[in-house]
Amino acid sequence: MGSPASPSVVTAGERGPARACDRLIIALDTSSWEQALQWVDCLPQVLWWKVGLELFTAVGSPILRALKERGKRIFLDLKLHDIPNTVGRATQVAVGYGVDLLTIHASGGSAMLRAAAEAAQSSPCRLLAVTLLTSLSPEQVQQELCIGKDPANYALHLAQLAQAQGFTGLVCSPQEVARLRQIFGSDVLLVTPGIRLSPSFTGDDPTEDDQQRIWTPARALQAGADYLVVGRPVTAAPDPVIAFQQLCDAVAH
Repeated sequence: MGSPASPSVVTAGERGPARACDRLIIALDTSSWEQALQWVDCLPQVLWWKVGLELFTAVGSPILRALKERGKRIFLDLKLHDIPNTVGRATQVAVGYGVDLLTIHASGGSAMLRAAAEAAQSSPCRLLAVTLLTSLSPEQVQQELCIGKDPANYALHLAQLAQAQGFTGLVCSPQEVARLRQIFGSDVLLVTPGIRLSPSFTGDDPTEDDQQRIWTPARALQAGADYLVVGRPVTAAPDPVIAFQQLCDAVAH
């Protein structure tokens, strides 16, 4: 599977871009084209933007073209999960948009992961295997999903499954980062959502936050994360520019 060609993208054996703030991926979590581009244009210093299922479903691939025209790096977070043939074909289409990172659900199994890896092997896009959603608590993992392993061991199992099929990137919660880094070393790219500072910083009502397994930026980076995915702490802040600068300061120290 190819690695991203740009020096701003972490490749195997590297641990981060030159600028600390380039380790932050800001999530465009909205269904509005206007709102998404308003965030992008008011934060020109942001290199990486995440386009997730909500925005991509609402506006489609034109948002990817708009980001590329602005010279941005794109994390297309679709978490593909279907039968192998479907995921393989969808991966081929997705990497054709010129995105830098694309997510695939590791829980889809080895055949599905292999189909995605084969579809992307001639592309510079790097595939990321999603281990376990950060919205799931340990109780939900055991009681609702009927998974006997605890979240950390289940995430490791899925990470190993994905690596065996050629994946060199993973999405995991901050709480699994240190263990995955220790086991896989520097050859794996670890992208970590679930980043929070404080309710007063995000402007969120903490009772409405659907993230369960969360950490601060500094703690996630110290544990071994390469990139941090941040949404509401920036986009829901009273002043996103100030919020992003505070995050930059947090990851720089």
